[in-house]
Amino acid sequence: MSTSLWAHTATAAPRTSALDRNDEVGTVVVGGGFAGLSTALHLAELGESVHVLEAGEIGQGASGRNGGQVIPGIKYDPQKLRKMFGPEAGARAVADFGNTAAKVFELIDRYKIDCDDTRVGWIQPAHTKAGLCEAYERCRQWAEEGADVAPLTRQEVVEHLGAQGYHGGWIDRRAGSVQPLSYVRGLAAAMLSQGGAISTGTKVTRVEPDGAGWRTVTEGGHVLRSRKVVLCGNAYTGGLIPRIARSYIAANSFQVATAPLEPGQAEEVMPGGIVASDTRRLLAYFRRDRENRMLMGGRGSFKNPVSDQGFAHLVRMLHKTFPQLAGQPIEFRWAGRVAITQDFLPHFHEPQQGLISLVGCQGRGVALQSRMGEWLADYVATGDRNALPLPVTPVRTIPLHELRELYVAATVAYYKLRDLI
Repeated sequence: MSTSLWAHTATAAPRTSALDRNDEVGTVVVGGGFAGLSTALHLAELGESVHVLEAGEIGQGASGRNGGQVIPGIKYDPQKLRKMFGPEAGARAVADFGNTAAKVFELIDRYKIDCDDTRVGWIQPAHTKAGLCEAYERCRQWAEEGADVAPLTRQEVVEHLGAQGYHGGWIDRRAGSVQPLSYVRGLAAAMLSQGGAISTGTKVTRVEPDGAGWRTVTEGGHVLRSRKVVLCGNAYTGGLIPRIARSYIAANSFQVATAPLEPGQAEEVMPGGIVASDTRRLLAYFRRDRENRMLMGGRGSFKNPVSDQGFAHLVRMLHKTFPQLAGQPIEFRWAGRVAITQDFLPHFHEPQQGLISLVGCQGRGVALQSRMGEWLADYVATGDRNALPLPVTPVRTIPLHELRELYVAATVAYYKLRDLI
């Protein structure tokens, strides 16, 4: 089984090393992915002292392993958000989440991040007639909010994607793509340029109160004292705060990438550089990279794959969607963990004053977590909870969380059936 495509093609990471001393800092951020580095970057821009601790390398978790699709919004459409949070808070959530992709491109432009970004949009093709009705309704609601969106016929989907088996769909031109590992490494470099600090290869073993602040203790025995700690490990936080770890399911997302397409194939398959993910509950997401490799992603087993066979379902989906690629060799196979909350919303928790946690991106991590960092930084700096797009909520654990593998298996089986309707 090969390493990820992104590790093969990414720009170089900034030079970092393990924490080798005790220190004091304004804020400690645990996690060197999109959310952690965006939070730290925005804190540094505000003049706050901040230190990021990452157990592995920058972007080693889901931030460097995802599909690189920059899609605005979250799972819920505008009408649902207003119903969930009320007219005023719902309207704010619609506006805030609708602008998440713009934050990514703003940061890329401001810090000149080299990450193969594209800005030509995202298409959601519908796999059934019922899915097409849902897609058109979603498009209608976002159009009413002023978003640059449009419905697509079956033929228009074929023209944009070269994909087979879809009934139509819609396009959101606010969206785009990045090379995700290059982008997260660019965030790290930007944060360092603003005076922040990063320690990689530095696993946090515990976070504990220390008078009016906090002590963050690392596996190497070093301690950072700070006024506040922000946990941004998402599905990779592990047991640092066991109650939070039991409030979400850490599921696997799998991807495969072909060898580079020939020029004639590239003209036929997703010729405009657009990205896509369909209406399936177990969605398929696909795109091309800068060297014209075709990527296909989707959910996989709960356990990490141990052989190429674990990716066979994605290869079948690739060939079903793009039969013209049936003979194209598969060059890369990889997987990463995503945190899925019970209500499919991102969650802000503050189990104790000054200890703040963010979990849950539900597959929209590139754009959502980049913007989340800005909101979290504003909250850390001001203490004003109105800086956050959603309320801080109590931690609610999933009953019988130790059976999470069965949860995932049962959910996958159910969604497979629903996707046939």
